[in-house]
Amino acid sequence: MAELAKNFEEVIQPGSREAELLAQIEPRRLPRHVAIIMDGNGRWARQRGLPRVEGHRAGIEAVRAAVEFSARLGIPALTLYAFSAENWKRPAEEVNTLWSLLRRYLRNELGTLQKYEIRFIPIGRVDDLPENVRNELRRAAWETVDNRRMTLSIALNYSGRLELVDAFNHILAEGASGPITEARIEDHLYTAGLPDLDLLIRTSGEMRLSNFLLWQVAYAEIYVEPKLWPDFRGDNLLEAVIAFQKRERRYGGILSPTNAR
Repeated sequence: MAELAKNFEEVIQPGSREAELLAQIEPRRLPRHVAIIMDGNGRWARQRGLPRVEGHRAGIEAVRAAVEFSARLGIPALTLYAFSAENWKRPAEEVNTLWSLLRRYLRNELGTLQKYEIRFIPIGRVDDLPENVRNELRRAAWETVDNRRMTLSIALNYSGRLELVDAFNHILAEGASGPITEARIEDHLYTAGLPDLDLLIRTSGEMRLSNFLLWQVAYAEIYVEPKLWPDFRGDNLLEAVIAFQKRERRYGGILSPTNAR
């Protein structure tokens, strides 16, 4: 626990709310993989009489907080839902602004990714993105390929259903014969090689998966945060992890009498 507190010396003041939350974290029971549906940017902007794109701009600070706190906690993998395959239906101005913000984020935060030894990988149908976005994604992935402290995946042009379609088509292209196993499917998912998803966080109080990580969420704990995404900060991530650690994960089984509460 002392080592965990030391990881946060630069960002958490003794006696603060964050320090009180951090003291409740059990370092040996951290989720191996956390995913976040970053919802509420548009509502955040509307509540303030601002264009929707301003909500996306404000959401960048929440991304920074989630990435930094996850890395300092020692969570091996963090996946953020940034742009769904359905989001192309939004106004062109908003979509183009999202790509501009993403490119700027990758350029500005590359130093942070290196500082915390974070490997960056984009997931989704990335080949369909604009060329300048693909170039920035490739650069960030190449620059961080040797980092091992945490993997940051950003889901772009992503759909949980399309992920399964792509996985099965890749298996068929390999000349699949005989039964297809769960392990083989997992090897062809966008998230292949990452730990199983343990904790899914959704902001803005909405209670739906929105076509995100449909296979991976099978046994994940789901935590709904009422705050809109631009207001999400490190203390909210700590609260989610604490809630995760208080839950009994039985994977369809039952607790033994000695462990039952």
